[in-house]
Amino acid sequence: MGYPWCVIPVHDVNPLRRTPWLTYALVAANVVVFLLMPSAAHTLVGHTSAAQLCDLQAFVERWGAVPRELLRNQEPALVPTGRAVLTPQGAGCLLGPPGYAKSPVLSVLTAMFLHSSWTHLLGNMLFLAIFGNNIEDRLGRVRFLLFYLVCGYAAGYGFALTDPSSTQPLVGASGAIAGVLGAYLVIYPRARVWGLIPVLFFLPLRVPAWLMLGMWFVLQAFYATGYGTAQAGSVAYAAHVAGFLVGALLGFTLRRRPARGAPGRAGPAR
Repeated sequence: MGYPWCVIPVHDVNPLRRTPWLTYALVAANVVVFLLMPSAAHTLVGHTSAAQLCDLQAFVERWGAVPRELLRNQEPALVPTGRAVLTPQGAGCLLGPPGYAKSPVLSVLTAMFLHSSWTHLLGNMLFLAIFGNNIEDRLGRVRFLLFYLVCGYAAGYGFALTDPSSTQPLVGASGAIAGVLGAYLVIYPRARVWGLIPVLFFLPLRVPAWLMLGMWFVLQAFYATGYGTAQAGSVAYAAHVAGFLVGALLGFTLRRRPARGAPGRAGPAR
């Protein structure tokens, strides 16, 4: 999962009433998990052998969310063992019965903390840090955590419904973060967001959240159709759309309630 952006957000002008410790904890957890993944060392080296690729594939297969498994609620019969073998077509990964018990439902949770590359990780964490802190500030830590997980699950199962026969593992926090963006758009549409436009050089620009995040959603919906990008098969745009829509719907209900910890207050002044 990844984010195609015409504007890269770097900071929002939206005051906080408290330190967003849960947002920081989620960012830290994602970074730590990535450092423990086989892909962390492989991407730093810059060269990946067939054995390393098979090791990574086995890891992702075990902890990632596979659409076919999610919808059938069945464990896989054959999985990569982490060993590379030579075939007439070249190097491949040896398959075998899994030596572990996998829960398809829990795999959605574990998949939220896996990332395929440093770029994937850092991009997601940038968006979580910028937009997640205000949603945590509005909801409080416990409700924000529940909100984050609900959006992540909605994104995982939403993507599975669009491709029910897929055996490609889904990884990344993008779906849950998309839900955060949807809620942010609904609750703080007029908040100003500083971003960089990557045209020849990075040009700073301050725009309202409704414009930046609205453009983001339109792009995701367009890419989810399979048009406009050559990477549609490797990025779960449908998961982004599902997470965003669920986050926006929840945001409408939250917008009508006072901010957590501030009775009678609608939120930070614009």
